[in-house]
Amino acid sequence: MIEVQSAPPMTRPTENENNQHAGEEGVVLNEEGAVLNEGGKDFVYRSKLPDIDIPYHLPLHSYCFEKLDEFREKPCLIQGSNGKIYSYGEVELISRKVVSGLAKLGFKKGDVVMLLLPNCPEFVFVFLGVCMAGAIATTANPFYTPSDIAKQSGASGARLIVTYAACVEKLSDLMENHGVQVITIDTPPKGCEHISLLLDGDESEYCPADCVVHPDDTVALPYSSGTTGLPKGVMLTHKGLVSSVAQQVDGENPNLYLHSEDVVLCVLPLFHIYSLNSVLLCSLRAGSAILLMQKFEIGSLLDLVQRFKVTVAPVVPPIVLAIAKNTLVESYDLSSIRIVLSGAAPLGKELEDALRQRLPRANFGQGYGMTEAGPVLSMCLAFAKEPFPMKSGSCGTVVRNAQMKIVDPDTGASLPYNQSGEICIRGPQIMKGYLNDAESTARTIDEHGWLHTGDIGYIDDDDEVFIVDRVKEIIKYKGFQVPPAELEDILITHPSIADAAVVPQKDEAAGEVPVAFVVRSNGFDLKEDEIKQFVAKQVVFYKKLHNVYFIEAIPKSPSGKILRKDLRAKLMPLAAAIQ
Repeated sequence: MIEVQSAPPMTRPTENENNQHAGEEGVVLNEEGAVLNEGGKDFVYRSKLPDIDIPYHLPLHSYCFEKLDEFREKPCLIQGSNGKIYSYGEVELISRKVVSGLAKLGFKKGDVVMLLLPNCPEFVFVFLGVCMAGAIATTANPFYTPSDIAKQSGASGARLIVTYAACVEKLSDLMENHGVQVITIDTPPKGCEHISLLLDGDESEYCPADCVVHPDDTVALPYSSGTTGLPKGVMLTHKGLVSSVAQQVDGENPNLYLHSEDVVLCVLPLFHIYSLNSVLLCSLRAGSAILLMQKFEIGSLLDLVQRFKVTVAPVVPPIVLAIAKNTLVESYDLSSIRIVLSGAAPLGKELEDALRQRLPRANFGQGYGMTEAGPVLSMCLAFAKEPFPMKSGSCGTVVRNAQMKIVDPDTGASLPYNQSGEICIRGPQIMKGYLNDAESTARTIDEHGWLHTGDIGYIDDDDEVFIVDRVKEIIKYKGFQVPPAELEDILITHPSIADAAVVPQKDEAAGEVPVAFVVRSNGFDLKEDEIKQFVAKQVVFYKKLHNVYFIEAIPKSPSGKILRKDLRAKLMPLAAAIQ
């Protein structure tokens, strides 16, 4: 069972006692200066599974390919669109060729490459090659607008973008005015190079000793909005990603039991940390085959599952909804699936139960993650080699080699079983920090190394984690992040809008959708459709507004902070009124 560590009762220390600082009147502190709950107890939760030895010293690519001699001839990547298979030996060889190709382009340790790609073998080759070269990969959604791409490219310092020809038009300013090189995986437009420039490099020129990679070197730079605000570069290190993968798939009784005979579905986008970590990197470590799908389409997914006998299916709630309710499912044999892992957004008990009826043989459960946390905080133990029973709606238990606390958002006190508070995590897997943003980093990771998630949850008597609400403002549309601040910044640029606020509205298919409350400027007659179109032209599809509600004033605190809880409370009667 999860170990609950209770510190002995303590009186409030004086300023000079044991090198500790006195807290506010009536507040009790532990040895680390953390606020204790009433009675002086500090509740820290750990995994049901024992800690394991993690090879922190290994660079990420060396860790993933540590058992290459054992898996060399086994299938590694299966391209769903045409059935082409790459063995582990071929993937490792092509990745080393990429290192040589990058070197010829002048790339060196610490340089940044943007992957603006759907799921495809080239994504994997370039990511691993960048890793081997000691460089950094920043991943982005190919559906992003030119503005989105430019912001991330500029903030990350990307010198090269690997994409496909249809995206190049969005990159014209970066190419012409900022000197960014562009390589496409298909026929390159004018001014671009073909991916063969990287994939046909001379692997004999690559020597691991030429590039010394340190455990704390950044290797991946996904962008996340954290608990609030605009997207920020999340610095994930070699040590952090090795730790996160090991927490899931290593040890005698892995939390996520994958093996070399598994076929793992990769329909979730690799530019998202969930898929990059728990699908690609975990599968590489375990020697599993990875079935790549470029996009989700229920008929294609069912056909590929049946044809390639998929055994492990990492999904998100919208895919669960389709499998649970689409009548097409009845025409396919999905009996090969032994694990269905849902993540990226909470899943309701009713939907979970409906899926169990469709896939009665599969072990089903949820994981809980956050990009900044590396990303996995907890995972269902029904996926373990020696499984534990789990409840519907649970997100599993905290991962190994990590600590979790439930903290009262108002007092900072740690909380015992069955009391809801903010979930905090500490361990070797969490991010190094936000790129060039010490202030946001300090707001997210406190001085004692606890990462504050902004999610409200509790741990029950059976040590299972449940998410009940969010402190953070981020909207989760089908697992994608929608920062309200970003949409609000766009809305207030409209000449007819005096003020605006964006909040989530519940939606069965998407989980949440963004809706706006808008204050018209005096004398302007502004319509809902006009606002929707204004925003839609400037954002990627999942950030589009679904409803607009006009209001006299945006409720705010004395400090000017939008009172989103008040706006969410208005949604139910407003939504009912327009139906």
